[in-house]
Amino acid sequence: MNIVLLESDDVQSELWLIRSKRQLQHLREHLDITVGQNLKVGVRNGARYTTEIVSMNEQEVCIRPITEEVVPAKLPVHLIVALPRPKVLRRLIMDSVTLGVERISLIHSYRVDKSYWQTPFLQQLDNYVTLGLEQAGDTIAPEIQLYKRFKPFVEDVLPNLISKESPAYVAHPYAEQSMPVNIPHACSVVVGPEGGFIPYEIDLLTKNGCQAVSLGNRILRTETSISYILGRLFS
Repeated sequence: MNIVLLESDDVQSELWLIRSKRQLQHLREHLDITVGQNLKVGVRNGARYTTEIVSMNEQEVCIRPITEEVVPAKLPVHLIVALPRPKVLRRLIMDSVTLGVERISLIHSYRVDKSYWQTPFLQQLDNYVTLGLEQAGDTIAPEIQLYKRFKPFVEDVLPNLISKESPAYVAHPYAEQSMPVNIPHACSVVVGPEGGFIPYEIDLLTKNGCQAVSLGNRILRTETSISYILGRLFS
């Protein structure tokens, strides 16, 4: 946790309050906070600040904002990912948010188990986003959308996301073209499930405007490939 992310209800007066049990536990166990100490704080979808701890007890920490700071810029990327296994989902969302992804779409595909859409992990997306923002020192949450049908998404939604100024790349290990490096523009990136997209899905994606690109001859896990792709595109 590199900032404490507060909700708007916590910052309505001159002095702000930290009341989340998770945040309080972290501050006490890992930062050993004391009155008078400075603390980095952000307001969800707002600015971030250096604050001073004014008072504290078991239930809350009272802080005073001192100076406003710049929020880290987002990467101009729309990440489109086949819904992963529930245990992978948490790390994928947290890492994507930490890396600064602007928008995330979770989609269905042939190799996505339908039971994944029933996982309680999907109900925890806001919590994963908060953890990712606090790690990055960010305050602006990405937009997250769910699409439970592959073909309608690819045919009806995806074409509207693609333009000359903002192309879409689908990661495919057998593509002849390599993933571009250090691009100067926005883009969408499509990443398949464990086992990859089936040929029909790759064909449908390319017919609707995606460029199939390779990451090399190594087969990567979903969460590993996303970090690699973002580093390559926006190095």
